[in-house]
Amino acid sequence: MRLFEEIKFDSPPVMLAAWQGMGNVGLITMDYLRRKTEARPFAEIDMSHFLTPDSIVVKDGIAQFPDIPSSTFYYVQNPNIIFFESNAQVGGREGITIIKTILEMASQFQVKRIYTSAAFAQPMSFQTESQVLVACNNESLLHYMREYGVGPMPDGFIAGLNGLLLGVAATRQVEAACILGTIPSYATALSYPKASIGILKVLTQIFNLSVDLTDLETASTEMDQQLGAIEDRIREFFPAMAENNEEASGVDQEEVPKYIMDKIEQLFDRVTKDRSVAAELKAELVRWNLYELYEKRFLDLFKNEDKK
Repeated sequence: MRLFEEIKFDSPPVMLAAWQGMGNVGLITMDYLRRKTEARPFAEIDMSHFLTPDSIVVKDGIAQFPDIPSSTFYYVQNPNIIFFESNAQVGGREGITIIKTILEMASQFQVKRIYTSAAFAQPMSFQTESQVLVACNNESLLHYMREYGVGPMPDGFIAGLNGLLLGVAATRQVEAACILGTIPSYATALSYPKASIGILKVLTQIFNLSVDLTDLETASTEMDQQLGAIEDRIREFFPAMAENNEEASGVDQEEVPKYIMDKIEQLFDRVTKDRSVAAELKAELVRWNLYELYEKRFLDLFKNEDKK
């Protein structure tokens, strides 16, 4: 741990933490709020102990190691908030060690509650309003979040440190919640600021803050244009497919993108149980000219197998 500045609070702060994830929703949310509140950096975790480079960067013919991702603590007073942001997801024991380091910082300042944020992928259109959900590590916090109109996340799991922190925090009697925004399943590899806007509206209510969301709304509008082009592409290809598919021929034109996304999600689910379905899934993605959007998610299905 490297300390930049000694800080004190007049009352215990709340902590907000975020890592990269689907749609980059968590990091966009916390980074935006941190910048708008003009929070100052005061410490960082040395990530060189946790990351082993598996490639090099070449620029103008010169090879060098990539930059070590940052993992930084920031603070703001009135309201008293500690932010932690990291652009590195680390798994296994190293990930638990990082979380314990964060919780030690929380203990030092008597933090009683921590919020993280993340995306919840669904087969939905970008035109659908992003819904805000929450997962909490105790019942009382879940009840508190309901007062802000946030419903519980459906049964499932939250991958990565944005979710894992909740479990480790519970062992230390620290309340923690992950606030999630719904995003289209096909947007997991893209930044999806619309979900971040929904989460920020909840956080600004909790902290009684007035935050200008104009920059994020502009980014959301630009992303909507890109996603609109994707859905138009699906509609363009759909008639030819429907001619040979009785079930598909009965799908309403406006429901076409959702129909295709549902079908792709079903194939992803089948691949997790039967790897032989992978070829069918890839063919479906190529068929709709969507493979580049799903490529990372598709390849991630085989990461653990590559390490065997």
